[in-house]
Amino acid sequence: MIFHQFFEVESSTYTYLLASEQTREAVLIDPVASEIDIYTQYLEMHNLTLVYSLDTHVHADHVTAANLLRDKFGCKTVLHRNSGVNCGDIFITDQSVIRIGEINIEARYTPGHTNACTSYVAEGMVFTGDALLIDGCGRTDFQEGNAEILYDSIHTQIFTLPDETIVYPGHDYKGRLVSTVGHERLHNSRLGAGKSKAEFVEIMNNLNLPYPKKIDIALPANKACGQ
Repeated sequence: MIFHQFFEVESSTYTYLLASEQTREAVLIDPVASEIDIYTQYLEMHNLTLVYSLDTHVHADHVTAANLLRDKFGCKTVLHRNSGVNCGDIFITDQSVIRIGEINIEARYTPGHTNACTSYVAEGMVFTGDALLIDGCGRTDFQEGNAEILYDSIHTQIFTLPDETIVYPGHDYKGRLVSTVGHERLHNSRLGAGKSKAEFVEIMNNLNLPYPKKIDIALPANKACGQ
């Protein structure tokens, strides 16, 4: 498998490329519109064909590259059916599988940050979007957020994966690249060490986070696949 982790500085967003060495088919998870030239260069350098663009949810902090990539490469835009987006090509549900060559990418529905949040599992890795972050999780105070639902999603869909499963989040703001399911289950400051749902809800209700600075631009754009 070919794998690459991209980083967009302004919103601290990670984008992930997975590709089959056999067929040269590729997917991008959570691509950012401003970074399309970087993705294009990487795809061309490695002789890869972009088949799918996957968004883990409807983002509020950056504009997705889904529409730009579809126009440029003819790839399919993939979103969860609860996204409220009408411009996608494929609408997945829990346990849907996207296949590229020898690689199966399993969708695990992980709502709570938004209604459409989906994590993707492949080759001993889980791409958690904004559901589970390194030593944190997505906020639940706007855009259909619900702390109780997020707690259940993470515990049933992510923390049930093997300890050694590598966690690749949608963002990190401290320069961290990767974690593991086992580490987050034990040490995540909001969810780890057996914290109860009530404890988690209390933590989330008292974060007092600022209003997302790009939400008024990003949300309308992302509901049109970045148009």
